Amino acid sequence: MKKLLIGALALASIAVIAAGCGGEKKAAPAAEKKVALKVGATAVPHAEILNHIKAGLAKDGVNMEVIEFSDYVKPNLSLNDKELDANFFQHEPYLNKFVAERKLNLVSAGKVHIEPMGIYSKKIKDINAVPNGAKIAIPNDPTNGGRALAILQSAKLLKLKDGVGVNATVGDITGNDKKLNIVEIEAALLPRSMDDVDLSVINSNFAMEAKLNPVKDSLFTEPKESPYANIVAVRKGDEKRPEIQKLMKALQSPEVKKFIEEKYKGAVVPAF
Repeated sequence: MKKLLIGALALASIAVIAAGCGGEKKAAPAAEKKVALKVGATAVPHAEILNHIKAGLAKDGVNMEVIEFSDYVKPNLSLNDKELDANFFQHEPYLNKFVAERKLNLVSAGKVHIEPMGIYSKKIKDINAVPNGAKIAIPNDPTNGGRALAILQSAKLLKLKDGVGVNATVGDITGNDKKLNIVEIEAALLPRSMDDVDLSVINSNFAMEAKLNPVKDSLFTEPKESPYANIVAVRKGDEKRPEIQKLMKALQSPEVKKFIEEKYKGAVVPAF
């Protein structure tokens, strides 16, 4: 009897221990830590496109902060100074010239879209009716200035020296039968210049910010074979970072292509 009692007590103890072990709740696995990513951008369309993919990136482990800029200089300087992880506002010819002049170590992580540059006017309704001596405003930064001059040549308003390409300056104008007066203005201020000039050659992002529709409102638009695709810029070597690769995968997705085509209706064109 005594042996039976001892055996029963032992089994009971084992059962209590087993129950205690089995009843312990396993600690919940720690939530996956999200990686922070700071991306500089101009408002339209760059910040809009980035904000469109923000929620999807968060699900993929990347918390993206979009920091808006209103100029073409600070985003690259901030990226170089490690205040940003990437920026999205410029085309590759501009980046290449900027880094060469300032000796920065920035590169393209990939193309996203093209914003065809256009010629706008509040005074002239037909590109073929530009009067002699007309005043034309173009961007004052070198690559966009050269790009604007190339568009004016495509519109048969002037002729440039052969072979100057994206490096064209006002000094490269070899034919100007209408005696056009070319004035150079900061790109962001070009929409405001329209009251003071006859024509303004404006980047699509700044045109859209000013509620101008590049498809409907421009008198002449840059040919679609333009090499000026807008890119994401990063510090050299960072293009291999997993969070940058996730950013590019999201920006070059079918969903973003559809978003660009439906929202901008030709004013912005996917480049992937």
